[in-house]
Amino acid sequence: MSKTVAVEPSLTGLAAYLRRRGYRVVDPSPGNLLEVDAVVVSGADDNVMGIQDVTTQAPVINAHGLSFDDVVRAVETRGLER
Repeated sequence: MSKTVAVEPSLTGLAAYLRRRGYRVVDPSPGNLLEVDAVVVSGADDNVMGIQDVTTQAPVINAHGLSFDDVVRAVETRGLER
């Protein structure tokens, strides 16, 4: 079973990379956040989606300054904590 990752819409290249690696990629809407293994944000804005009041048990990964491979490693290691 593949992991589901919510990816901020501005990270289209990263979303495509994750899909090629076998991940299911969804947008970080409130309904999706309840079912994801990790959330990836750009770090450009703390509340870019206007969802600061939504909680998730999934780890939130700030992709700012990380390579695509760094993000995958973070999803794999932090996603196991869930």
